[in-house]
Amino acid sequence: MVLSKRWTNNLWTILTYVLVLVMVVPVIWMVITGFKQEADAYATTPSLIFQPTLYQFQLAFNAGFIAYLFNSTVSALVSTALAMVLGVPAAYCMVFQMRKKSSNDMLFFVLSTRFMPFAAILVPLYVIVSRLNLLDNLFTLILVYTAMNLPLIIWMARSYFLDLPKEVLEGAWLDGCNTWRTIINIVVPMAAPGLVAAALLAIIFAWNDFFFAVTLTYTESPTLPIMVAVFSSNQDLFLAKISALATTIIIVPVILGMYAQRHLVRGLTGGALK
Repeated sequence: MVLSKRWTNNLWTILTYVLVLVMVVPVIWMVITGFKQEADAYATTPSLIFQPTLYQFQLAFNAGFIAYLFNSTVSALVSTALAMVLGVPAAYCMVFQMRKKSSNDMLFFVLSTRFMPFAAILVPLYVIVSRLNLLDNLFTLILVYTAMNLPLIIWMARSYFLDLPKEVLEGAWLDGCNTWRTIINIVVPMAAPGLVAAALLAIIFAWNDFFFAVTLTYTESPTLPIMVAVFSSNQDLFLAKISALATTIIIVPVILGMYAQRHLVRGLTGGALK
């Protein structure tokens, strides 16, 4: 029995490593391709031995990379900040100021806004934005990303708030703390790992978005994923150039993930066992 369980654990471990390799190897190959010349990137027989060059990265920066980077950074950070400002108090009210049934109904309503495919809301959203003369506007993209990430923020914050000791909150209420002081001085510091994880995921989702960006802000306020599409639309060889650009783009999510890995795991599992 013990031997069988050990073999089962070993098989699951091997399967995990295989899946990780399947997902990681293409990324590693993309990074390597970014340092190649186009002729080497399109070679019939791929090779790991080549003369590395930064020429492809230079092409990306000369193509207006800083402007695309500014749009992606502003839209991701500002939308995440707005989603946190709106989502954290909403999650607090669901946990501590609403009845359980009402809270569950409200949570279902909030999450139901993500059930519909983005393609289904694209046409009405485009019509509304065009009627308001807000196309190709970074402010529009920020609002869309805020609405897109708000259900995620509320869901994760609520699941983490459920694990907070109510005795501490009750002590704060007895000391005369109002709702905002309780949230800022007690709830946010105690739930920091979960909130960091929620903010991290919101930034990554906004950073990687192509669907809304290409529809609403393609010309005047394009983001980095749109830059990749522009590169791939050229008629010449572009595999190494796209690999270099994509390598540069994924640096931010990778650094955020490595920095907040512990918070991300705790935030995703917070409240899961309750």
